[in-house]
Amino acid sequence: MKLCIAEKPSVARDLAQILGASTRKEGYFEGNGYWVSWTFGHLCTLKEPEDYNPNWKQWRVEDLPISPEQFGIKVIKDEGVQRQFNVLKSLVAQCEEVINCGDAGQEGELIQRWVLLKAGCKVPVKRLWISSLTDEAIKEGFSKLKNGEEFDNLFAAGNSRAIGDWMLGINGTRLYTKKFAPAKMTLSVGRVQTPTLAMIVHRQKEINAFKSETYWELKTIYRETEFLCQIDRLQSEEKAKKGVAYLKDKPFKITSFEQKEGKEGNPRLYDLTSLQVEGNKRYGFSADETLKCVQSLYEKKLVTYPRVDTTYLTEDLHPKIPNVLKGLRDYSRFTESLLEKPIPKTKAIFDNSKVTDHHAIIPTGIIPSGISPDEHKIYDLIARRLIAAFYPECKVSNTTVMGQVDQLAFKVTGKQVLDKGWRVVYEDLDQKVEKKGESEDKILPLFTEGEEGPHEPFMHQGKTSAPKPYTEATLLRAMETAGKLVEDEEMRELMKENGIGRPSTRSAIIETLFKRKYIEKKKKNLIATDTGMHLIDTIKNDLLKSPELTGQWEHKLRQMERGLYDPKQFKAELFQMVRELTDEVIFGN
Repeated sequence: MKLCIAEKPSVARDLAQILGASTRKEGYFEGNGYWVSWTFGHLCTLKEPEDYNPNWKQWRVEDLPISPEQFGIKVIKDEGVQRQFNVLKSLVAQCEEVINCGDAGQEGELIQRWVLLKAGCKVPVKRLWISSLTDEAIKEGFSKLKNGEEFDNLFAAGNSRAIGDWMLGINGTRLYTKKFAPAKMTLSVGRVQTPTLAMIVHRQKEINAFKSETYWELKTIYRETEFLCQIDRLQSEEKAKKGVAYLKDKPFKITSFEQKEGKEGNPRLYDLTSLQVEGNKRYGFSADETLKCVQSLYEKKLVTYPRVDTTYLTEDLHPKIPNVLKGLRDYSRFTESLLEKPIPKTKAIFDNSKVTDHHAIIPTGIIPSGISPDEHKIYDLIARRLIAAFYPECKVSNTTVMGQVDQLAFKVTGKQVLDKGWRVVYEDLDQKVEKKGESEDKILPLFTEGEEGPHEPFMHQGKTSAPKPYTEATLLRAMETAGKLVEDEEMRELMKENGIGRPSTRSAIIETLFKRKYIEKKKKNLIATDTGMHLIDTIKNDLLKSPELTGQWEHKLRQMERGLYDPKQFKAELFQMVRELTDEVIFGN
């Protein structure tokens, strides 16, 4: 018999149906030469300190750093988990081959490998590697099973990540709690959690220290258009009044009128982070809520594998896109024009060199049914994004008008959409924004260079604004780029290698910060609590708090996935860092 192990009972049920394993047994399905069983996510975990040494159960500074010579795994203490593990262990001992059908990613590989290691698997292992759970994708995947050894590097990276989190989490948390925490308080430290919190605390300190200053600007109205004077902001009302008096009774002259046609490039397809950003911006969904929605859509066969960090598709998907678009029947008003001609095979969308494990998130073309309102909103975003990617570019006219009053220059800019292109796909979604008067477009009248006439100068009083608090959307972007503010999509793609955390874990990190009461939410804004501020102030070690340095560790783990970085070297560097951190806190070195 061949043993297939899925990550969830629902996925096992789908696999069993396709493979013809129709007889239900206790903890697995049987039939047609297959056993199909499942895990419930993680069945195994790394051992606790006290599993290596009973004395390590007590939190004592003198025992730190705790560093097992060899890390071990154990089955999680839960009756249901242990029962299912025993089923798997028994099947592994009897089968001729195991087919690893876990989620096709680093975490999915880790879940399965730990179970197979703990179960003492001695038989050959094959790997089902698919990007969606449609019947067609599953059948195609089983016809192209890969050898399990091909994913050894992926497992090495996942295992090293878990060990790194264990080493820093166990030692850092015990160290700072025993040295600095008030009685009965735990100061939790983590490899990704701490630099993420540090970013929020740093922003909070900037906001708290900010002192708003009043300023004045000179403006004027000419032909019902507001122009801004191109001088530095004035620091006193008296100077502003003098400026207005100086401008009065002098003619306003147009010195240049420039209209340039430009293009707004199509939005990129979604990776998990950009989908979470959009979910937060449009609907106020937390990163975790969006992840749960898209994971559910994946399990219902409606979208492709979601825990991805690329915005590109593989080139072999190009012939399949017309059928996917045809399947989006609720969007036929948009897709009909696309399907009248061949779908272009552009490098901006199809590029094998930009895809490692999985391609960007797209719909499968199966018509949705039985999904929640929130799931529908996320599905709608994914469907529209695929359609918009193939629409014509949006053409705009950017207008810049310069004017002059005596020696003072004035300026106004505006934008006019000449051809909506891909923006048509978002018109009904964007109408709410326009109703609020938040539309970016400002259409200016035609001006002629050299024309002049009367105008109405006035002064505008304003106040300098504090830096904006992080929202989940802006925090996710900051994690993706290791704290650097990057607007350019191309540059962001390049920086993903050094982002902190993985797309699949960032929402869990944010949720952990909430649970530990290090941050709280006010409307959409993330605010550092006194406890969170205290923890970051207590940690003097820059490595623990630096998004950039943590991003370099992520880069090493990604290199490990590709077989370009030795897990032993990673562990040696990790142990050295924890040793130095411990000495620094205990001895002040």
